[in-house]
Amino acid sequence: MHSVNDYHSAIQLRSDRWSALREATSSLARKPSERQANKCKAAIEELFVSLAVIEPYWAFPGMAAFDHMRRQFEHGSFDDLSFAVNRVTRALTTGAYRRRHIPLERDSIDSEEHDDEAMLSPEARAMSKPYFEVLIVDQVNEHQERWLKSNVNRMRRSEDPFIYEAVVVPSLEDALIAVLFNYNIQAIVVRPGLVLQSKVDQPILTKYLNNAGGQEQIEAMAPEDIGPELCRLIARVRPELDAYLVTERSVEDIAGLDLGICRRVFYNQEDFMELHLNILRGVQARNKTPFFNALVEYSRQPTGVFHALPISRGKSITRSHWIQDMGAFYGPNIFMAETSATSGGLDSLLEPHGPIKEAQELAARAFGSKQTFFATNGTSTCNKIVVQALVRPGDIVLVDRDCHKSHHYGMVLAGAQVCYLDSYPLDEFSMYGAVPLHEIKHQLLKLKAAGKLDKVRMLLLTNCTFDGIVYNVERVMEECLAIKPDLIFLWDEAWFAFARFSPTYRQRTAMNAANTLRAKLRSNDYAEAYEKQQKKLKDADEETLLKTRLIPPPYARVRVYATQSTHKTLTSLRQGSMIHVNDQDFKGEVEQSFHEAYMTHTSTSPNYQIIASLDVGRRQVELEGFEFVQRQVEAAMSMRRAISDHPLLQKYFKVLTAGDMIPEAHRESGVTSYYDTEQGWTDLWDCWEKDEFVLDATRVTLSVGGTGWDGDTFKTDILMDKYGIQINKTSRNTVLFMTNIGTTRSSVAYLIEVLVEIAKGLDDLLDDASRMEKLSFERRVRNLMEDLPPLPDFSRFHDAFRADGVTTEGDIRTAYYLSYDEKNCDYLELQGSLQDALDAGEEVVSASFIIPYPPGFPILVPGQVVSKEILAFMRALDVNEIHGYRADLGLRVFTPDALARKSNKKLSTAAE
Repeated sequence: MHSVNDYHSAIQLRSDRWSALREATSSLARKPSERQANKCKAAIEELFVSLAVIEPYWAFPGMAAFDHMRRQFEHGSFDDLSFAVNRVTRALTTGAYRRRHIPLERDSIDSEEHDDEAMLSPEARAMSKPYFEVLIVDQVNEHQERWLKSNVNRMRRSEDPFIYEAVVVPSLEDALIAVLFNYNIQAIVVRPGLVLQSKVDQPILTKYLNNAGGQEQIEAMAPEDIGPELCRLIARVRPELDAYLVTERSVEDIAGLDLGICRRVFYNQEDFMELHLNILRGVQARNKTPFFNALVEYSRQPTGVFHALPISRGKSITRSHWIQDMGAFYGPNIFMAETSATSGGLDSLLEPHGPIKEAQELAARAFGSKQTFFATNGTSTCNKIVVQALVRPGDIVLVDRDCHKSHHYGMVLAGAQVCYLDSYPLDEFSMYGAVPLHEIKHQLLKLKAAGKLDKVRMLLLTNCTFDGIVYNVERVMEECLAIKPDLIFLWDEAWFAFARFSPTYRQRTAMNAANTLRAKLRSNDYAEAYEKQQKKLKDADEETLLKTRLIPPPYARVRVYATQSTHKTLTSLRQGSMIHVNDQDFKGEVEQSFHEAYMTHTSTSPNYQIIASLDVGRRQVELEGFEFVQRQVEAAMSMRRAISDHPLLQKYFKVLTAGDMIPEAHRESGVTSYYDTEQGWTDLWDCWEKDEFVLDATRVTLSVGGTGWDGDTFKTDILMDKYGIQINKTSRNTVLFMTNIGTTRSSVAYLIEVLVEIAKGLDDLLDDASRMEKLSFERRVRNLMEDLPPLPDFSRFHDAFRADGVTTEGDIRTAYYLSYDEKNCDYLELQGSLQDALDAGEEVVSASFIIPYPPGFPILVPGQVVSKEILAFMRALDVNEIHGYRADLGLRVFTPDALARKSNKKLSTAAE
């Protein structure tokens, strides 16, 4: 049996323990030899002890049934035990306990026992009532617990939209563990009389406890504050839940307390019906999907279509003799729900006032923003909307140089003066990390020294990066605001929408950090800390400021935007994205310009199916995002462990760790790996709370150079063509496996099987290889793993596109449009004329964006000087796709005459 250290989460531990118990009890029921029976009994006893720690936090099978199974074991009723354990395990695996009562007696009949939840039709599953569990926190004896549960059960009515069962725990610690263990919990009832500490000696539980607020903070509570404090602590872990506080304290005592997620306070009451109705109402508030419901209702209405959309109501398909296959493939509902009308209850995305407006407000609540806006043409458009709304021509914007190309094009559209920031390079793996805070502060301080701080408008960073590097968002914003208190932040969270629904990940999201920072800046203690630091740093030089963790002034404005590709990491149709806003000056300064930018870039014919999917996707994550993200992390962690522990896979593959992808200077916690073969799992909370950068565990970057194949070949020729495994990202010697909320353990198992098969194939190939073939293989591996070109930094903008020679920002818009006139451009060949020009000391300036895939970001932008390092990198690239580069012509550059004319024009303008 695997030890606790083999598991990253209690959910997976519980599932595997029940499966092991089923196997052991089935073996014992078959009446094996005495030796084998004793071995089974020892295993069963150990499994019961292990499960006894976990089961009190779940409603099914419940502690009464669990204790009954233990007694069956103790009394030797092995057939009855095996039958009951089989029923429980099957119900847990299929989710059947969510739909109906599961009888555990051997003579009971369950006609639906073999109906797997996944085998039911979508219509049948949609008709069943959703199931959840309510956590009741109260120190009661066994008799009182039965009384509580029976009272809760008596309140249920046939007309209720949901079904729920109660779980009772006695203490604050148990309650925190329950909401971390049990993803079925949707509401918490905190009753008077609960105690602080759990009675369970829980080495397994303490592993998870600090995630909720810390042991010291919990132990310092006064007894009368335990109930209210529990509501607040749960808000840190699972803010989407509802809490109901039953108290004996007076209104005056409760009124001044922070009650976190508490929706209602009940005073000295035992009105279970009122509580029941409030619980249902709270869950229904998250279950609402106003636009999806309006779209469904519209599809059922008889209408006459006299607008510009022939496919509406499916008319152009049903009348056709040639495209019936399309109707058969998609089914009728998608066409019944199509319309170009913006009335009749469906609302307008450009001027929402009905269900779309309500759906966006619900999304703002779910993601912790002040306003949320839907987009139906991807995050590329979201990025351009935000940049155009906030950046005026001539504003200086600090931009992560290897961010998505949409940001660079957004800078062109806005007319920004772009100051590019370099990420730390990972030359060994041909990828970049993220921009160190030291680099960001350095650029801001340079701009301040040059008297340009008033022109600095925005900092734009990617969080998390494609490869999974995650910033310490709150710290970045704090220190930047200390230098420029009104700086605007745009965090590109295209790959990070799921992070809101994990307690560990949430702290590094833009919206959570913005809310935390706003609360922090309002506190008196913070104002005192700021004044103290200001006195200490008076007349400090740049080196001192760079080394100090700076504190922003209390009057700093928190202005934060996040763009998310909902479709990339959550449930949404392709191109479904969101813009989240947490800007203190949005209403007064930005709202009108934002509206204009939104109108500029949003289609007047948005796809209603995408909007509906965003609405439903929001519902899903509010109700089961915690569960799905946990399972996603589990899948990635299982993949890490399986590859790292497999002796054959270690010969050809390596899972890149935090130590490989984040330099030691940026890992204050000292954590180098999330999993170690000898030590087991590392608790993520410590490094996610402290380190400048952390690695997103849901992304598994695999070094494949040891196979002799480069990343692109391994992806296309091996994984995709041979095994049907699809991935997005590669580098010269790595491939990236991204888990998501739909990834299953079966998918992970298949991937491991494929990698083992590949490794065995390489073993066989090398066993039969000649000496020269082996030398050739070793040379290919060495070329991929050792002889790697260094990644080039951003060189500089040509002087023709710079305001001065003091700071680095450049006019990318002028350079971009200068290239529209062919007379201003020429082509130079990488292997010939371009190399000759650089060798002769000439300044060669790119006229285009040059974007190789991979890595997928510009290595050259319009107006940028081509350095020898950039040329060497381009010549070493072995990718098939380089946007902006013409292999038949060469690199598009500005002519010397065009640059001279632009320089002279700039000088004459400056003289005037």
